[in-house]
Amino acid sequence: MKLDLLAIAPHPDDVELTCGGTMAKMADAGYRTGILDLTRGETGTRGTPETRLREAARAGKILGVKVRRNLGLPDAHLRVCEEHKAAIAEVIRELEPRTVILPYWEGRHPDHYTSSILGYEACFIAGLKNYPLAGEAFRPFKIIYAAAYAPVTPTFAVDITKYYERRKRAILSYESQFRPLKKERGLKVSLPLDELEERMTLTAGSYGQMIGVKYAEGFLVKEIFRVDDVVQMPVRSM
Repeated sequence: MKLDLLAIAPHPDDVELTCGGTMAKMADAGYRTGILDLTRGETGTRGTPETRLREAARAGKILGVKVRRNLGLPDAHLRVCEEHKAAIAEVIRELEPRTVILPYWEGRHPDHYTSSILGYEACFIAGLKNYPLAGEAFRPFKIIYAAAYAPVTPTFAVDITKYYERRKRAILSYESQFRPLKKERGLKVSLPLDELEERMTLTAGSYGQMIGVKYAEGFLVKEIFRVDDVVQMPVRSM
């Protein structure tokens, strides 16, 4: 299966939270989409790795992805090392995605910013013909970074208003995380998960306001953004 778009994230549910609307929109546009989760989220307080894999499969179907993989790398122990880079790079060579979505390169959770570096370096080495990896050399054309977890101004935003409810259904497929058991609700430690879905809705509303729609997902690129028609550019300046 060769993909047009592949989203890479450290944990099951990260793609849904940061770019789930965009994934659904691109799938409906006829693009072949996929998700690569690097870990099973096994160090998380809620749920089990087996439960999260089932939830991820259900969420992937809601988003319409053609491929969903889990590399089974160690949760909370992701490192920029040869083993982890090579594992991702071999999937890149196999799936040949034209565009890759990565987490933003800074963040609260070490797995998130480490995944960003790992993903970028894996995309690069996947294109080196003589690098010792399985598969034919291939390098994605475009890498974009999901901005949702970071206090940054996106380079661009994708209108997901029509896909907001579908994204929400995909997020809430992770019942172990966002609809915890009664015994887990009384935890003494406050979990960011308790308000994360609501926070992502507020973020989508904020990005939407920036481009004149109800809900949007923001992304960044590191290179200059090309525009060929300055007369027909969307989003009002005043």
